[in-house]
Amino acid sequence: MEPISHYFYSDRLKLQFWDWGTESKPAMILVHGGLDHARSWDWTARALRDDFHVYALDLRGHGNSAWAPGALYSIAEHLLDLAALADIIDSFPIYLIGHSLGGTLVLLYSGLYPERVKKVVAIEGLGLPESHRLVRQPATERLREFIESIRKLEHRTPHSYPNLAAAVARMKEANPFLSDEMAEHLTLHGTNWNADGSLIWKFDNYARIFAPYNVNVSDMKDVLSHIASPALLFWGRESWAQDPEIDGRASVIRDYRLVKVADAGHWVHHDQLELFLAETKKFLAE
Repeated sequence: MEPISHYFYSDRLKLQFWDWGTESKPAMILVHGGLDHARSWDWTARALRDDFHVYALDLRGHGNSAWAPGALYSIAEHLLDLAALADIIDSFPIYLIGHSLGGTLVLLYSGLYPERVKKVVAIEGLGLPESHRLVRQPATERLREFIESIRKLEHRTPHSYPNLAAAVARMKEANPFLSDEMAEHLTLHGTNWNADGSLIWKFDNYARIFAPYNVNVSDMKDVLSHIASPALLFWGRESWAQDPEIDGRASVIRDYRLVKVADAGHWVHHDQLELFLAETKKFLAE
């Protein structure tokens, strides 16, 4: 079964979401991470669609959604788009699942609109730890780095790949835990063909740059402290991301459980799919 593609408008941008059905079931929105796309949730959507009406959002500048020239691709802008889609679906309280940037978005949405969220699942979505360079960086350095990064990017040609096999190889290089089948699926849905037969990633290169005024640590803690729904958090033990319980980032959420997953990196829902689905289904059924 393949999902149906729909578009909606947010902030004057035409954004896409995928509708997996099923009518009359509780609504669930899946939100991918940075430089990713909504079809990375296909395995999760297929596993949950019997019990939920599943929607998967392509964030602005990602997948089949419009790029946003002049935008910062900030947390606030992505939150605006998620809120717009939730309003369009209009089936509250909703269930939310997000990964990385998407995990941050679903947690923040849950804190901003606690009465609208039934349960939330976040895979490595608690943001950067206080010890991270981008968090501790003085404003003068942060702003200069932002300006210089954008100026450099304006002269950069997006990298292309001569064929699908080369793009799949790059996908597996980014995440060695992926199977060949999963890597090919993610690549097929994450690339566009150039006129010469080469492939290029769908995401906007400007989405790589961290906005200079993103949500800071104190703001993040304040919003997360307002989450009223139960929260299930995942962390891959082989991830570059830090255990969110070490510095207390997770502790501001009143009702949470953290699953620490062995033999998994940043993409827990790809690296250990069966475990992720088992824990998630159990949490959703409780």
